[in-house]
Amino acid sequence: MPGEIANAHDVMVAAPENNGNNSDPTEQKVARERTVARLRLLWNCRKFLVRITGAGLLLAGAIAFLIPKRYESTTRLMPPDSQSGSSMAMLAGLANRVGGSLAAVGGDALGLKSTGVLFVGILESRTVRGDLIKRLDLRRVYGTRGWEGAQSELARNTAISEDRKSGIITIRVTDQSPQQAAAMAAEYVEELNRVVSLLSTSAAHREREFLEDRLKAVQQDLEAAEKEFSQFASKNTAIDIKEQGRAMVEAAATLQGQLIAAESELEGLKQIYTNNNVRVRSVRARIAELQHQLEKLGGKGESSSSLASAPGDSFYPSIRKLPLLGVTYADLYRRTRIQEAVFETLTQEYELAKVEEAKEIPSVKVLDPANVPERKSFPPRLLIAFLGGCVALVGGIAWSFGQAGWQNVDPQDPRKVLAREVFETARDRLALVTHNGSGLRGIQNQVLRRFHRGGTPPPAQ
Repeated sequence: MPGEIANAHDVMVAAPENNGNNSDPTEQKVARERTVARLRLLWNCRKFLVRITGAGLLLAGAIAFLIPKRYESTTRLMPPDSQSGSSMAMLAGLANRVGGSLAAVGGDALGLKSTGVLFVGILESRTVRGDLIKRLDLRRVYGTRGWEGAQSELARNTAISEDRKSGIITIRVTDQSPQQAAAMAAEYVEELNRVVSLLSTSAAHREREFLEDRLKAVQQDLEAAEKEFSQFASKNTAIDIKEQGRAMVEAAATLQGQLIAAESELEGLKQIYTNNNVRVRSVRARIAELQHQLEKLGGKGESSSSLASAPGDSFYPSIRKLPLLGVTYADLYRRTRIQEAVFETLTQEYELAKVEEAKEIPSVKVLDPANVPERKSFPPRLLIAFLGGCVALVGGIAWSFGQAGWQNVDPQDPRKVLAREVFETARDRLALVTHNGSGLRGIQNQVLRRFHRGGTPPPAQ
């Protein structure tokens, strides 16, 4: 190749410079000759250019195959409904609670911009990325110990954007494993749903939280009232005071009627028989039993102002105790019924609030679920190899023109003399770092021979 470059160099030297000041046919001819000379130089160096281009292709291809494969999984979300004023207010309230860059996004939401902008901000927040790293153990996957390093790596591997026209949100996640990339993209959607639901501040959400707390308190009060009422009813055998009173009055009237009949019968028997007669004694015993039962029903000997338990041989309260028991019974029964009514009303309101909250929270609608990529997205090996070959070709052309220009320099030119001295000094320095200098000395000789060609020969070794 040196001889070829020298021949082409002679042609280039023979063609004078064209300053471009005149455009007569002679100057145009000289310009054409210089162009032809440069093309001839490249033609003469064609073998060198082919070899260096092939070497560039091989080297770039080897580097491309050493780069780890990357797979990209994509999921697309439908634009959330942003027509509800309460939804906008709710999403604006999220800005100060998630962290990161959501404060500015919240301002956009207050300016009646698309809620998709806020969704993008939530997806890029530290909260979502931190939960994603924790759930998928990305610190182990990325080989980092700290959370900040893992979040930075996740941010580099994630691209989240919103189409301004359609409002569709696109989430692209790249990873060395196609399954891992798909799992990360799907987890982004799950985390978005969870954060939006968790940090919702809409009116329906606040109402639902209030009703939920109130339901717990009312349920405890209801259980306490029911327990107190049941203990009172069990202790005093007060099942239903109204019905019990009616039944006991009817029973007392029946017993009173039977007592009057028995007394009448006894008076009739006394006119016929003596007091020791069996029939007289039988009627007297029946009258005594009827009087005893009437006394039990009437509560003879019991205090009318005390709720003391009934005698041990009685399974029901006396008529004397019924009015007093009825007041306490009605009070406890009323409290229980009130707590039941409040609990039922709050339960209905709570269910309605949950439905309203679900309506107001912007739901994340998945247009395209995360896919498991079948082909790698990086590196583009053919492109890298092609670019490597192009770079090598351009470098070879530049080297060829540079070497031809260097040979055109006068050997006595100060620049060439200085360059020769620098290379000779570098050669001597490099010779000191080797044992015998044989390996590097051959390379030095080749380089110096190129620069000395056309001038004085290099000094003898």
